[in-house]
Amino acid sequence: MANHFSAIKRVRSTERQTAINRMRKSRMRHAIRSLRRLMEKKDKPAVEKLLPQTFSIIDRAAKTGVIKGNAAARYKSRLHQRAKTL
Repeated sequence: MANHFSAIKRVRSTERQTAINRMRKSRMRHAIRSLRRLMEKKDKPAVEKLLPQTFSIIDRAAKTGVIKGNAAARYKSRLHQRAKTL
């Protein structure tokens, strides 16, 4: 257990930030999952509507450091490729 006040404070802030990062990553995964489900159903209008929103969520996750920039680019590229094949 942390003994110094600053170490105790870091434990508290790390727990808070971990919860926020978990929420952001979960939101990103849910958005990707729902987009992939629509792609499986071949619902092109819904995919075209949801694609920019999903890209925005992925970009925000990368901007805040939840995922790396190249991982975000990879997700977006693969989703865009699958969306084009519809």
